[in-house]
Amino acid sequence: MAMLAAVALLGAACGGGEDEGGGTSTGGGSEGGSLSQFDLSGAELTVGSKEFTEQLILGEITIQALEAAGATVEDQTGLVGSDIVREALTSGDIDMYWEYTGTGWITHLGHDDAIPGEQEQYEAVAKEDLEANKIDWLEPAPLNNTYAIATRDESVEEFSVETLSEFAEFGSSNPDEATLCGASEFLNRNDGLPGLEKAYGFDIPDSSTAEVELGIIPTSIDKAETCNFGEVFATDGRIAALDLTVLEDDKSFFPSYLPALNVAQDVVEQYPDLEGLAAELAGGLDTETMTQLNAQVDVDGAFPPQVAQEWLTSEGFIE
Repeated sequence: MAMLAAVALLGAACGGGEDEGGGTSTGGGSEGGSLSQFDLSGAELTVGSKEFTEQLILGEITIQALEAAGATVEDQTGLVGSDIVREALTSGDIDMYWEYTGTGWITHLGHDDAIPGEQEQYEAVAKEDLEANKIDWLEPAPLNNTYAIATRDESVEEFSVETLSEFAEFGSSNPDEATLCGASEFLNRNDGLPGLEKAYGFDIPDSSTAEVELGIIPTSIDKAETCNFGEVFATDGRIAALDLTVLEDDKSFFPSYLPALNVAQDVVEQYPDLEGLAAELAGGLDTETMTQLNAQVDVDGAFPPQVAQEWLTSEGFIE
């Protein structure tokens, strides 16, 4: 993960601009493209993100989009952990970041159970967070970056495990082989392993779980040395590249995780064009697109600023 953060910082230097993470970049970049309809001249905004690839890309897309609309942007992307970046938003250290509806509802608002239906979950978290915390959830992107459990294609046949129900049975009878890699958040969150075990009625012993840095879990699964199974995000481009199989969530435990730009309410009131700009970006980010963007970084070795710029240009958002 430290290496990924270093790549992100280096990428900021290579992405066309003077921002290297934690710096300030002057707006007014593109005079063309669909984002030119929004006027954020004079706005000084700080963008944050979590530390994993998708968040770094979303953060960079936001930075470049805001600059295209005339804003001056401070880059605070790459904060480690959902709680840290959320605290940065609520304390005013950052003005916005992309959060996921399932995370907002369960982790930040403290609910035990998700609300069925992607739109229903979004509306519920948006309403409650605005009323309770003055956090505005702008238009969500139509991509669902939900949690999932993956294994090697070879393990599917070897262990006869294709669904999470079958994984639960396998784990109960073969705890030494049902080894599971997960990041700290997944191993401790209600919408992660503890909730999964409760929903499917199994209990993996601590000796069969390994806390692993989020960025290396797919390769750990592929090597099958530390673990035979592991936590992944549905939009991780390495799932296909490494020939991993995602186990079917046959009880629909995992909530929907639509990403939406979270912005302090007073910032939206001060700069109302933020709503239109966020909706413009969100409309172009479906699951297939986001998976491809993630793969460009994690599989092909591109930098998040480069990936963001190329996508914004190809979609006609900037010129």
